[in-house]
Order: sequence, then structure tokens, then C-alpha cells
Amino acid sequence: MSGIAHHLVKRGLDATQERYRSGSFAQDAQDGGDNKPFGHPHAVAAALVITGLAWFFAASAISYIYGGVVATLTMIETPTATAFKVDPATEPEEADAPLLSADEKKSSTTTTTEPELFYVKTKPITSKIRTTIKHLKAEAGPWSRFRGLQVALVYHFVHHMLFQFLTALFGGAMISQSFAAVFSAVILCRLQMLWTHIVISAPSEKKWYRRFPSIEQGKKILVPTALWALAEQATIYVPVTLFFLFNLEGYYSDPASFKDLSEMQQKSIALASFAVLMSGLLTAVLVVFPANVTLKRVQASLLSEENDTIVPFDRTFGGKVQPEIVGGKGVVSMLDAWKTFNWVARFRLVKLYAKIAAIQFSTSIFFVMLAVAE
Repeated sequence: MSGIAHHLVKRGLDATQERYRSGSFAQDAQDGGDNKPFGHPHAVAAALVITGLAWFFAASAISYIYGGVVATLTMIETPTATAFKVDPATEPEEADAPLLSADEKKSSTTTTTEPELFYVKTKPITSKIRTTIKHLKAEAGPWSRFRGLQVALVYHFVHHMLFQFLTALFGGAMISQSFAAVFSAVILCRLQMLWTHIVISAPSEKKWYRRFPSIEQGKKILVPTALWALAEQATIYVPVTLFFLFNLEGYYSDPASFKDLSEMQQKSIALASFAVLMSGLLTAVLVVFPANVTLKRVQASLLSEENDTIVPFDRTFGGKVQPEIVGGKGVVSMLDAWKTFNWVARFRLVKLYAKIAAIQFSTSIFFVMLAVAE
């Protein structure tokens, strides 16, 4: 990640230095700021718009490929184990064998030792971003990193329209917007589960709109979807609540009043502001993270038996899920979905999110430096 950041920042700095070498900045200062870069203000505006759009699409692609597809595969992959059979070595015949009786010789020749089995766990495919993308390309082609994109676009468009309608219906208050967001997610739970199934399953010839989960399957994920949506809202409400509890609104609405405070008071305000920011991060890690993993694994447990998964996946969740055909529920419970996602897998997912944050940060630095150069 540091190599990527260094490369992107270096390109941005090189572009800025080139502008200085050309003398455009120096000439602009001498002329009192009348010198227009590129000779025309519209050229600057066009360049900034193009840079902004490129930044938006780059950030969206990173978020979808790594934060969506790769993260979902990481949540459901079950590492496999390879068995090795080791035959016992034949022991040499002892020197005093001729002194044994006939019965003793017979028993010694008929006794055999069973071969030993050793199980070696294979490294998960999703242990690295590179190996995951390579596996997807090998199994589903070069565009597999964008699998499920059509469903994602439809989901976000319909969710936005439904959210806007409900917000207008119940008013624009913050609590009304939260209700609209949660209700929209619950209404579209089958569409969201369809996206998960397309991402984790092997390529299929069926069109995505012919792979919709049944209404009965949709009922089984209503509660996990609602809890996930509420967890998303908690990342907003917890920081906002602390913001008002610490009486920070006055200082942010009137920054000049901050200068009139004593040094101790300024430190207290700074510490309170930091606590507000950290509360949002901790809520995301401690609440949204488990809720998202649980939802994805519950959705994955409802994948049809006729669809193979693109990464190894234990449909029984360690024997906790029984198919409906044998009298089981056919879906993993929320508690088992989280408990079977062990600490090794959790750490692997956290590491992935850290890499995504580093890539997004590096990309942002590059485009900011590019915009400055323009």
C-alpha cells in the first residue's frame, strides 16, 4: 500500500512541478493574477470537471470491486483442507524371530498398523486481493470483478426513489429519513439478496431477473436486513447525539467564539470533537461490521442447491443448517451465522477493509494533486 501511495503522490507532485517549470504560476503572480492557465478559464473548468468525474468513477470502482465483491466473498468463504494418507513403515524382522513359537509368529505376521491421515488447511482464496481477482478471472472471465453490477445499479436507483418518496410522505425530519432508509432496505431485501447470490455463485446462463429469490426466502431475511439497516443509521445517530450532548454546535456555527475560550476549554472542545469522530468509527466496527457479515452469510445460506459457489463455502455452517427437504429450516440463524465466522476470518476481513482504505486514500491524494496542478 505504501508503494501505491508513493507512486500516486509522486505523479501528482511531478505534474505540479512541471507547471512551476513552465513559469505559468510565476507569470500569473507578476501579472497580478490575470494570467489564466491554459489560456482560457473554460479550459480550467473542463479539466477540473473531467478530473472530478475520473475521481468519482475510480473511487466507485474501488468501492464496488474491493468493498463489495471481494469483501462479500471473504465473508462467506470456508477454507478447505487437503487429506494426506501416510502408510506406516515396515519394521525389520527381529533377530530372535526364529525363537518364537508358531502361534507367536502367526500373530506377529497378521497384525497390521492402519495408515495415518493428516489434514492440511489450504490458504483461503480471499487472503489477498490479488489472488481473489485472479481466481475470479480464471473462473468467470475478465469482467467478473464487476459481477452483479446491473443488480447493484437497479437496487440503488430503486432504493433512492423509494427513499425520496417516503421522505416526502413523512416529512424531512431526521427521524423520518432514518425510517425511510430502513423501510426501503427491508422492502428491497430480495433484490439485495439476489445481488449476494450472483456475486458468490458460479457463472450462470440465466438472466439476473430470472434468478430472484422466492417470497418465502425473502421473509427469512427480513429481520437481518432490518437490523443491518438500523446499524447503518446508528453510525449517524451516535455521533450526532454526542455532538449535541457536548454542546459543540455553538462552536461550529460560530468558530470565532472558540478563540475566546481558555486553553483548557479549547483542549476539552478538541477532545470532545475527537470523541464524536471516534464514536462513528467504533459504531461502524462494533455494530455495522457484525450486522453486515451476519446478513451476507444468512443470504448465502439461502442460495439454491443448483448453484455452485465460486469460492469454497460450507452450506451446512458446521452442521448447524439442515435442508428443508429433511425437515430443517434451510437457513442459518443470525447467531450461528456470526459465530461460525471465526476470528481468523474476521481478521482477514478487517485487513481487507484496511487495504481498501489505503487504496482510496492514495487515489484521493493523486486526484487532489492533479487538481492542484490544473
